[in-house]
Amino acid sequence: MQSLRILVRRNAHQLRRLHKCVSQCQAEAAVASSPVTEKLTIPVPEGVDKPVSPKIDKIAQDITALNLLEVSELSDLLKKRLNLPDAPIMPMGGFSMSPPKEDDEDKPKEAIKTSFTVKLMKFDDKQKVAIIKEIKNLIPGTNLVQAKKFVESAPQVVKADISKDEADQLKQTLNKVGGEVVIE
Repeated sequence: MQSLRILVRRNAHQLRRLHKCVSQCQAEAAVASSPVTEKLTIPVPEGVDKPVSPKIDKIAQDITALNLLEVSELSDLLKKRLNLPDAPIMPMGGFSMSPPKEDDEDKPKEAIKTSFTVKLMKFDDKQKVAIIKEIKNLIPGTNLVQAKKFVESAPQVVKADISKDEADQLKQTLNKVGGEVVIE
């Protein structure tokens, strides 16, 4: 009897793990057998065509095999069954455009810039420690050594594709700690 107690004490951890494993397997089996739940599918990676069900594939093949008259009949039938209105037909000559105003011809249209790049050009040597700390805080995942190398290798892009307000705020922050910044 004493040996059985020693055996149970030594192997209690293994017995607990076995019990957890068995109960987890039973729970998974219960979930898998229930009619309400569905099995999860793995999402298709980008750039790869999504698999199509055989039913949809057959319909697509049948439609592509139709000639123009049959396509027209199919279109009319679908419009009737789905209660779809007729799409407006574009005029033969296309849309007529009004003549442009004289003011528009003289001035070239300028594109509105929506994304900006903040670039650290140089820094004040007296403020080097402060700018290194600020760069460390601005660039996620950067430690002090990386921030120091980044600052010393100026000119460098601090952030790219940011809004005008964010770029101005970043410029003010870096100018306060002794850096010369350009927004492009």
